[in-house]
Amino acid sequence: MKTHILIVEDEEYIAEVLIAYCQNSGFEVTHLASGAEVVATVKSQTFDLMLLDLMLPDMDGIEICKQVRQFSQLPIIMVTAKSEEIDRLIGLELGADDYICKPFSPREVIARVKTVLRRTLAIQANPAIHSPELVLGQFVLKPDEYEARFSGCFLDLTPKEFMLLRLLVEHPGRVYSRDDILNALYSDLADVSDRNIDTHIKNIRKKIHAVAPTANPIRSIYGVGYKLLQETLK
Repeated sequence: MKTHILIVEDEEYIAEVLIAYCQNSGFEVTHLASGAEVVATVKSQTFDLMLLDLMLPDMDGIEICKQVRQFSQLPIIMVTAKSEEIDRLIGLELGADDYICKPFSPREVIARVKTVLRRTLAIQANPAIHSPELVLGQFVLKPDEYEARFSGCFLDLTPKEFMLLRLLVEHPGRVYSRDDILNALYSDLADVSDRNIDTHIKNIRKKIHAVAPTANPIRSIYGVGYKLLQETLK
């Protein structure tokens, strides 16, 4: 069965180029030019990855990404003309797996698509990731479902936040530098920076504090990175 790519792009020329390159790479392609149709289409059909333009008629890519992440872990690569770092942070925080800015080389887009697909397949094939539950102290993580709980309460994490938390939970006490975390979370570092990691950590802490105000299991190691304090989880 062919890999099925959903392309959401309203600019006709860019859509035609992306469709042609995806088809030439052996992918099956579905194209939508309007944001309003995307969520219903993702719910009704099976896709392996979505190329999602940020600026769309009817509904923008950020809102689409946010809604899709409520029910699906479909890999999403955002495509946009907005290159400011804040836009990258917003897109990745809402659960995009990668981010590419216009103008771009179609070959680069295909390379990014293949990289994200390989990473997704690797995650699916890794038995450790497919373990029913990962339990450490008050943390209970369900990798198959990207679901995390702390002290019995659900943590509403984005996919990247979940991946970061899982990394820390799997190796309590180990100090991870920002570079370590960037390399673990992102296949391409061109559009991400240390600020992404700091933002992810800030959001994870905020969500833990919302359910356990006195808990502070993630320690900042000045000038180095972060680690999970196992002794605080008992």
